[in-house]
Amino acid sequence: MIIAQMTDIHIGFEPEARPEELNRQRFRATLDRLLRQPNTPDMLICTGDITDRGDEESFARTAELLGECPFPVHMMVGNHDSREGLVSAFPDTPMNDGFVQWTIEQDGLLIVLLDTLEPGRHGGAFCEKRRDWLRATLEAKRDMPTVIFMHHPPVVAGIGWMDPRPDEKWILNLGCALEGMTQVQAIHCGHLHRQITTGFCGIPLSVTPSVAPLVALDLRPISAEKPDARALITTEPPTYALHRWEDGKLVSHYERISDWDVLAFYNPHLQPMIREMEREKLEG
Repeated sequence: MIIAQMTDIHIGFEPEARPEELNRQRFRATLDRLLRQPNTPDMLICTGDITDRGDEESFARTAELLGECPFPVHMMVGNHDSREGLVSAFPDTPMNDGFVQWTIEQDGLLIVLLDTLEPGRHGGAFCEKRRDWLRATLEAKRDMPTVIFMHHPPVVAGIGWMDPRPDEKWILNLGCALEGMTQVQAIHCGHLHRQITTGFCGIPLSVTPSVAPLVALDLRPISAEKPDARALITTEPPTYALHRWEDGKLVSHYERISDWDVLAFYNPHLQPMIREMEREKLEG
C-alpha cells in the first residue's frame, strides 16, 4: 500500500490573485506530479492548512482540483482551516464528537487521523476528549500496526517562531494517550513547512514539507521585540511524500517538485547492471 501525503497548501493566501495565485500554482504542479509519477497511491492524505483562511470558496477550489484523483482523498484540518468549511467541501469526511478525526484500516495497517485545531490559535490543541478517544482507539487495536497523521508536530524542532513549548497541555495529553502503545510505528505531521525527522514518546516522527512556500531554515533564537530582517519564508520547491507499507514495514519517500532532468533511463545498455544487482541480492 502507498499512502501519499500533502500538507500546508494554503489556498486563498492571495484572494485578489484568484484563480491562479502562487499557492494554487504550486498545488497544481504538485498534484500533477503525483498523478504522473509511476507509483500509484492507494490514497492521499492532506494533513491540514488546506486553505489559508478557512473559507468555503478556497476549500471548494481545492476540492475541484482534487476531483482529478482516481484514489480516495482524506482531508484533515490545520490551524488555518475551519471544520465547517472542510466538511462543506468534502461532505464524506467523518467527524467524532465534533472533531475531524477518524481511523482507516487497510492492508493490516491502522491509520489514525487526528484533529489538532483550536480556532483562533496558531499552535496545536489536543483536549482531554480527543486524548481519551485516541487512547481508547489504540487500546482496542493493540495488535494492529498503526501510523498516525496530524497537522501540528508535538515537538520542538528549533525554529523558534514556529515551535511550541514542550510542556504545553496538548502535548502532554497526546503523550498520555500514546504511553505504552508500542504498535504505533510512525507519526507524520505538517505545519512546520520543512522536512524534519525526530521522535516523540519513542515513536519516529517526521514532518513533510509544505506545498505552499517553505519556512526558512534558521535555528537561531528569535526575539518578538527585535526584528532582525532574517528570512522567514522562501520559494523552495513544494514537496509531497509517499509512505510505503509492505510486509509490516513503513518506509517514507519525499519528492520535490522542480524542473529536473532524467540522466539515465532503463535501456538495454543498463540491463547488465540491473542483472548484477539482482544476482547479488539472490546470493545474499
